Amino acid sequence: MVSIGELARRTGVAVRTIRFYCDEGIVESSRSAGGHRMFDATKATERLLVVRRLRALGLGLESITDVLHEKRSLPEVIAIEKSRLDEELTQLVWRRAALRAVEGAAAVQRPATLALLAAAQDGATVHDCLVRFWRRVLAPLPRTASDPWVCWNVPEPPADPSVDDVLAYAELAALVADPDVTGIVRRQYWRNRPELIRDAHALYTEIGEVMVDVVSLVTEGVRPQGGRELDRFVTAHAHARGERDTPRFREQMLIDASDADHRIHRYWALTGKLLGPRVTIGQAHNWLYDALTSADDVTVETVGRTQTPVTKIVEHMF
Repeated sequence: MVSIGELARRTGVAVRTIRFYCDEGIVESSRSAGGHRMFDATKATERLLVVRRLRALGLGLESITDVLHEKRSLPEVIAIEKSRLDEELTQLVWRRAALRAVEGAAAVQRPATLALLAAAQDGATVHDCLVRFWRRVLAPLPRTASDPWVCWNVPEPPADPSVDDVLAYAELAALVADPDVTGIVRRQYWRNRPELIRDAHALYTEIGEVMVDVVSLVTEGVRPQGGRELDRFVTAHAHARGERDTPRFREQMLIDASDADHRIHRYWALTGKLLGPRVTIGQAHNWLYDALTSADDVTVETVGRTQTPVTKIVEHMF
């Protein structure tokens, strides 16, 4: 048995630190007849060396205590610490890019750049804002239905963001903070008179199937035009409102359309920049909107319950 002073000399750990470890249950001690702390020299030395080595790796006392008391294994606490460090590194990389953005901004633009980036402190926070924004846009869909759409339209924070990435992400955060933008994106998705939609989930499902095909057309560079995709899109909205695909209904779909709003174009341009080559749902909606507005002569032949639009298209560049 050795005293606390001797243990401190053997291990290089300060006396006050050993007392603290004793109080925390990390190191075991007993009392001498005179009331002094006494330690098993071998066990206490080994325990303190383990603690010092784990502390050197950055592990907290709570994790170390769990390992020593066998509540968690060493690989488990190391995995948790690695995850924490990854998060910290991501935040540091984001902050570095933000500082570079402010540093590189022209003097006249620096105050605005600083204000923009101060509201988007890290990528994870902005990502959460974008997810909440899309859930508002897609209400009243349940999360199980809306989350795939959210994954399609919300870019993940870049792991190693450039200055342009950080500025684009910050501008997206500023856009979705504008209540008007929620409204214009909702109008682009649900079109007008959303209160008449009988089954939002059914409409969402049908539109999603149409969008898959439209994305393929956009990817291939096909110009907006009438045809099967546009007809399915209009018919889905018509049926959801208890109506038919008619020239009048197509005109109604263009009432209060938000597709041309500069903010919605900016939102999708920024999203597209961050998503890379992936076609956004905004581009797909824009393709359908251009196809709808380019039709200058629409008739509908009805046989039973089937509507077959015959559309003459005015070709234009996409």
